[in-house]
Amino acid sequence: MAGVNNQHCWKGRIVTNLEILSGKPIVSGTRISVELILDHLAANWSMTEIIESYPSITLEDILEDILAALAFAADVMRVKPFITVDEIQKGKQS
Repeated sequence: MAGVNNQHCWKGRIVTNLEILSGKPIVSGTRISVELILDHLAANWSMTEIIESYPSITLEDILEDILAALAFAADVMRVKPFITVDEIQKGKQS
């Protein structure tokens, strides 16, 4: 799938605002970061657990937010694909 651009999946839904979470990418209208969503998914949280953690967000919205976060992360990796596993591991140790 080289050259796939998922921006249509996340544009307008994933935003940055320097006044919220120091400018990390977040779900528009929330303080929920893309990083947090990805962390929940990586920790094998069920959809039920994610939904229960954010009761003010509808089921439909949280599903779209998750898909937008995944699409955004995929596009980030296409734009900046050259990060090594060692760099990530060293960053977590700091």
